[in-house]
Amino acid sequence: TLGHGDARLAAAAGEVMSSVHHVSNLYYIPPQGRLARALVERSCADRVFFCNSGAEANEAALKLSRKFFYRDERHAGITPVVVCAAQSFHGRTIATVSATGQPKYQKGFAPLLPGFAFTPYNDAAALEALVAEINAREGEKVAAIMLEPLQGEGGVRAGTTEFLRAARKACDASGALLIFDEVQCGVGRTGKLWCYEHSGVEPDVFTLAKGLAGGVPIGAMLCKAHCDVFGPGEHASTFGGNFLAARCGETVLNALLSEGVLDNVVARGEQLTRGFEMLRNKHPSVVADVRGRGLIQGFELRADAGFTSADVVGRCIEAGVLTVPAGPTVVRTVPPLIISE
Repeated sequence: TLGHGDARLAAAAGEVMSSVHHVSNLYYIPPQGRLARALVERSCADRVFFCNSGAEANEAALKLSRKFFYRDERHAGITPVVVCAAQSFHGRTIATVSATGQPKYQKGFAPLLPGFAFTPYNDAAALEALVAEINAREGEKVAAIMLEPLQGEGGVRAGTTEFLRAARKACDASGALLIFDEVQCGVGRTGKLWCYEHSGVEPDVFTLAKGLAGGVPIGAMLCKAHCDVFGPGEHASTFGGNFLAARCGETVLNALLSEGVLDNVVARGEQLTRGFEMLRNKHPSVVADVRGRGLIQGFELRADAGFTSADVVGRCIEAGVLTVPAGPTVVRTVPPLIISE
């Protein structure tokens, strides 16, 4: 988020490491409390659970959806189903890889966990039809819809407002939770603090990790008060919200909100889009599409380009530019949010 060797992060981490850097969550951790308050004051959420990674945050969201589902006594004996999107990515634990809509990540790990169904991304009609079909089955009901408001691993595809609104409507109609995975696209990456702000569609639950502490391991599952159903000891994390991670999270959030970093993301994102559009115009037989938001962007190669995204990434590395593939045809760029003109 803030690049390497950032003086603000170094000072915050050094301060923590010279005093208390970890205690059990049985004790109150002041920077954890401050970070939680800052997050809920600046989002649609009311509660925060801290962990150490995106996969852990998504595991927490999945567990929360089941606990919330079974609070309704009418659901006794009913199997909860979580609807996810094709080409999604939610993590590599057995639950989150089961929720991931890409067979290449699931290969070799059968049997996957049951209770997941998949719908095409950005197809509102297909989503509505799948939810209706599941809810009409004997012994099954949709407990949650889990989506990335912008797919990263799935090819840098932003969710349309129509699609995300359809998900919100379906959840409201069936009493299910709407979960947004913002592990890759949250914390200022798209030019807004949270990616869901682009559509105006508020989730019941959303997850964060990666950029929240600027590279120091952290994860967070945020939820609204009506689905804050975990009781003491029902879900926990030994290192979640520790002094070091929480203090670094405070530092990152302050930089985003008070030091013009979000404005820089918007400006540099527009510059990056212009550059990719110029590339497409110059090489129309190679570049098929340019997409993304802010500083998570990519360009798609044509199927007959004669080389893959991995080939392009390799040549970029040789030239001193770090990019990453998002599938065989998409080259993805996710530079630090402080990158200069």
